Amino acid sequence: MPIGNYDPRVVANYIVKKAGRPVRQIALQKLLYFSHGLFLVRHKEPLVKGSFEAWHYGPVHPAIYQSFKKYGSNPISEFAQSKDLRTGEMKPLPELEDPEVMRVVDTVLHAFGDLTDGQLVDLSHAPAGPWDVIKQRAKNERMVGLRISNELIAQRFGKHKLSTCTLTSSGDVYDGKDAPIAYHGFG
Repeated sequence: MPIGNYDPRVVANYIVKKAGRPVRQIALQKLLYFSHGLFLVRHKEPLVKGSFEAWHYGPVHPAIYQSFKKYGSNPISEFAQSKDLRTGEMKPLPELEDPEVMRVVDTVLHAFGDLTDGQLVDLSHAPAGPWDVIKQRAKNERMVGLRISNELIAQRFGKHKLSTCTLTSSGDVYDGKDAPIAYHGFG
């Protein structure tokens, strides 16, 4: 049984390691968000601690932004680390070891790993999807931080459409274009 609620930097490091290509922060944020959403839908619990926020270019996890902001728009070249609060020393984070979590992230990387940063942003901006709901709500309400709740992600995750992905949970090819994520093994 997967435990979820991982340090987001541990999962982000796994994505950087397994992506098979240089990854910029914008892509990392979206791949982490889609991994989190898929895990949430499948297991009814969050993959990572903390919350995603609705930023201009899509969902962003602030802890990941802080960990990798030094790269700007350049590819990430080192893993996130933790800081020992007593000594100030930077230390490696533990590696991801949960096979179910790795399977979920690998599924997302297989489905989305070859998409461009722009395609990932567009996918994260799905009409009536979690990001869009928060951005629309912010036009009419005062909101601090534009937090995207796990409840909203679970309810609206299927609004993301995958016109470029034909992966099912069994690994078979599905030929339905523009079907909700659930029909591509994401539900």
